[in-house]
Amino acid sequence: MTPQDMETRIVRYGDLQPCKTAFIDAHTPGSDQKENFTIIGGGVSESPDQHVHISVPHGFNIGAAGQPPKCRNSLHDHRTAEAFFVLSGRWRFFWGRWGDAGEVVLEKGDIFNIPTGIFRGFENIGTDYGMIMAILGGDDAGGGVMWAPQVIEDAADHGLVLGEDGKLYDTKRQQRLPEGVKPMPLMSEEELAKRPEPTTAEVLPNHVARYWDLVALSDKTPAKVIGESGILRDKPGFEVDFITRASATEAKHAHDKPSVLMPVTGHWKVTWDGGSATLAPGDTMSVPENLAHSAVPSMTGEAAMYHIVATGDPAGLTWKG
Repeated sequence: MTPQDMETRIVRYGDLQPCKTAFIDAHTPGSDQKENFTIIGGGVSESPDQHVHISVPHGFNIGAAGQPPKCRNSLHDHRTAEAFFVLSGRWRFFWGRWGDAGEVVLEKGDIFNIPTGIFRGFENIGTDYGMIMAILGGDDAGGGVMWAPQVIEDAADHGLVLGEDGKLYDTKRQQRLPEGVKPMPLMSEEELAKRPEPTTAEVLPNHVARYWDLVALSDKTPAKVIGESGILRDKPGFEVDFITRASATEAKHAHDKPSVLMPVTGHWKVTWDGGSATLAPGDTMSVPENLAHSAVPSMTGEAAMYHIVATGDPAGLTWKG
């Protein structure tokens, strides 16, 4: 594969195209400044404005959220797994029916594997614009987003109505629900009562991995972060490994499914049969199935990268404690 062909499978950080109208809380004060990115896969946007950078099916989706300080993403859930790692900034994740069941603060490089069945939200509590990268299980990313009832009600107060067809209608633009399309129904109290409310102490050990712990664990071989034998043991439909300078190798390898490389720190030279390319933090590279390749740091200094590949497992394990 030529370098020109591979360049179409690399999304550079500086080329990311944001969408500010992707979700129902796009007009809600406190959430109206967030930017959403769909990097690989169809994503879960409720807006036709969302740009998809790479549409090739991978068995999972890659997205991102960029937010200025004090901006938050409202409480929601997906039908498939969702994992985040911090590219930049300082972030508070919170969960539960009202967002007060538990919380955790993540720094650069930390990763959080969030199980389905729990409303979750997040906010940038840093002093600068921050970015978190997201991995969503499944090619269809679970068929959309499920919002906490108060999010839907607040959005309606600010002009956005979500139809049962999964599309947004902006009453400030004189948009109305099409004939035969009803508003997205709110979850019943019975449904809400079935949702678990795990505490911070219950969630942290099995769902959060810290960057510097992963650096220490990948001093000889890449650390298996999410997977059946991972530090965060789960089978969400994909596996996540963590590679550092100490565990990187020039020996080429290949996968029978597309894989994704996402640097957190340092610059990485990816070499394949036919060419090479250099990735920087914030870049995302899709490597085709069965293409032999390797990745090693191209400069001195700190270097770490996340690697994701699909497994074909059911993408939607719920909270089990």
